[in-house]
Amino acid sequence: MSAESSSDARHPTESVLDVMGRIRVVPVLTVAEPSDAVHLVRALVEGGLPVIEITLRTPTGLEAIRRSGLEVPSAVVGAGSVTSRARAAEAIDAGARFVVSPGLDDGVIDAAASASIPILPGIATASELLRAVDAGLTAVKLFPAEQLGGPAVIRAFAAVWPDVRFMPTGGVTAESAPSYLALSQVLAVGGSWMVNTAAVAARDWASVTRDASAAAELGVSAR
Repeated sequence: MSAESSSDARHPTESVLDVMGRIRVVPVLTVAEPSDAVHLVRALVEGGLPVIEITLRTPTGLEAIRRSGLEVPSAVVGAGSVTSRARAAEAIDAGARFVVSPGLDDGVIDAAASASIPILPGIATASELLRAVDAGLTAVKLFPAEQLGGPAVIRAFAAVWPDVRFMPTGGVTAESAPSYLALSQVLAVGGSWMVNTAAVAARDWASVTRDASAAAELGVSAR
């Protein structure tokens, strides 16, 4: 889904989903300090992972999105763990370029549509996927991917909905990511394995960049 030194990960005509589909690995961050988020996002971009989901699981999530978007312009920062229309609106106001939800919520979908930004709602069943397709969506988050059955679930869904693309998230690791990325229906994988908590606590951003480079190579290898 390309380091910051290469100016910008986006081609002029690329949409957010286009970039995501090109890089194919999306770090999912839960951060306590907005200032750390800026350093972390910059380190990930330098490692070749410019599309980044910052969750709203902490009180500082919105500020982390705002500051990261402003201070690391080459990053494509989105909001994760968005569970209501109000939270979606707050995330969009903070500058989120895309929205990710753990479930299928009409209010979240409407808020993203009104702002003309991508929404990746979480689905876990065929009924939820049917509703997402009926809402006009062509990309969804499979969550929690590993617990649901991993790549086999995507293959089963793809037999009925071959044009839908999936972002499996939840339990995905460096070891399991390639089996997802081998599937043409997988837009990208989402995960946090490339963000070592000890490195973040030590503010060892160079280590984060190295781990990001290894994760980015998984996406490159799967193209």
